[in-house]
Amino acid sequence: MSTLASALPLSRFGQRLPGLVLAILIASVALGLGRLAPLVGGPVFGIVLGILVRNLLAPGVRYAPGIQFAGKQVLQWSIIALGFGLSLAQVAKTGLESLSVTLVTMTMAFLAAWGLGRLLKVHDKLKILIGVGTAICGGSAIAAVTPIIKPDEHDTAFAISTIFLFNLVAVLLFPLLGHLLHLSDLGFGLWAGTAINDTSSVVAAGYSFSKAAGDYATIVKLTRATLIIPICLILAFATAWHAKKKGSGDFSLRRIFPWFILWFLVASAIRSAGLVPAAAQPTIHALAEFLIIVALTAIGLSANLRKMASTGWRPIVLGLGVWAAVAISSLLVQLTIGQL
Repeated sequence: MSTLASALPLSRFGQRLPGLVLAILIASVALGLGRLAPLVGGPVFGIVLGILVRNLLAPGVRYAPGIQFAGKQVLQWSIIALGFGLSLAQVAKTGLESLSVTLVTMTMAFLAAWGLGRLLKVHDKLKILIGVGTAICGGSAIAAVTPIIKPDEHDTAFAISTIFLFNLVAVLLFPLLGHLLHLSDLGFGLWAGTAINDTSSVVAAGYSFSKAAGDYATIVKLTRATLIIPICLILAFATAWHAKKKGSGDFSLRRIFPWFILWFLVASAIRSAGLVPAAAQPTIHALAEFLIIVALTAIGLSANLRKMASTGWRPIVLGLGVWAAVAISSLLVQLTIGQL
């Protein structure tokens, strides 16, 4: 009996190994390409390479368990690892200053995703993914809510691709618009930090405007990223309520609760308490970044381009509309409260 029990985990690991190795190898290439082209970034290269390999080479069935593991479990590990780099005390002051703008832009993102999504007849899970990705922090937010709402893999890949498309546009467009609008350093930093999705894109746009704008935008973005915690909890309880309403016999709040978010909080608390050595932080950040690339590569490896094509142009228009609502509302709130 003990021999059988010890063999089961090994067998499960053996089943996952081919797909996991494939995801890690592709993610390593994506990481290198991201270093060469930081405006694109490793996560974008990861999901694009994953999609290409999936649809051009079609990895066999034996790769599926490892790819699924990387797309879900490794994804959760990456979110927890990010917590070690986020000091709640460090961002508290700037977070409070930017909170009003952040809350308005988040609200506008979700309202636009719901209203425009209904108009375009985009289904609910894809609306949530695009709304959360635009409102919070791009691919990381999509990665965080994926284990809760459990969308199809091609929906996740489509949402991430759409979000990153507008990230690239924002990096090129925002600094130019900021100068044309004669924004102050803090005004542009607040705009970039609340209206651009991915952290790397916020940093790139902020520092291309000015150093002061880059510093401010980065802290605003980190504060905004913490809001993924209440959003995940809200989605978890909404999922629970929906399952109970449908009378699902196998419903369990304990099973769907995003426990990895609690571990993220623990990691953030450890970081805030100064228990993470400063020398270890770059390594932890690099690990978190690589884990995210592995997870997003696995999502790309799960994506079916034929299904994505059948989704049509509507999700892209939805992403554009939600992004525009966030960018415009951020400027309008700043103008109203006199922060521009």
